[in-house]
Amino acid sequence: GESLAEEIVVISAHQDSINQMDHSGIAPGADDDGSGTVAILETLRVLTESNIRLKRTVEFHWYAGEEGGLLGSADIAQYYAMREKPTVVADLHLDMVGFPASPPAVGIVTDYTDKATSELLRKIVGAYTDLATVDFTCGYACSDHASWHEFGIRSAIPFESQHLDYNANIHTPADAYETVDFDHLLKYVNIALGFAIEVAGIEY
Repeated sequence: GESLAEEIVVISAHQDSINQMDHSGIAPGADDDGSGTVAILETLRVLTESNIRLKRTVEFHWYAGEEGGLLGSADIAQYYAMREKPTVVADLHLDMVGFPASPPAVGIVTDYTDKATSELLRKIVGAYTDLATVDFTCGYACSDHASWHEFGIRSAIPFESQHLDYNANIHTPADAYETVDFDHLLKYVNIALGFAIEVAGIEY
């Protein structure tokens, strides 16, 4: 960040996985949330190599403990919320972006998120991808975006489809690399890039 470097835009995902059938069994977590993890890593790579100058600072966060109850993100969000400066202006969280439904669409989670930021996210999806958006609710704090929301910080989450429970592989050994649609995942790299650029702002 340059002229507004003390204002932070967070792009996040979670790295942990769980096998809910057998807690001592394997839990590859390729979609939940390996897909979000690699999507934001690719976003970081593209931003770094582009040499684009942004007004605000963009931070990339990979959280632990999401499956245990948003533990990592809750700790981080509280830490940032208690500081006077620098301040986090918004979080975009990518959790499960590699298993599209038919027809493919971006699910916009409308609970435990910020209304204005979700509206901006819809516009970014329209501008940076060829996918439609479909609103839905989780009904609970279904991922780390909710930690930021709890502390009054704007957050939004673009989900892989219009159905929360569409991927039956998650939390089992079947959530494997072979099930991930990387062409679909790449569209979420575009979304994350768009969010970073539009919210952080280009420094001319």
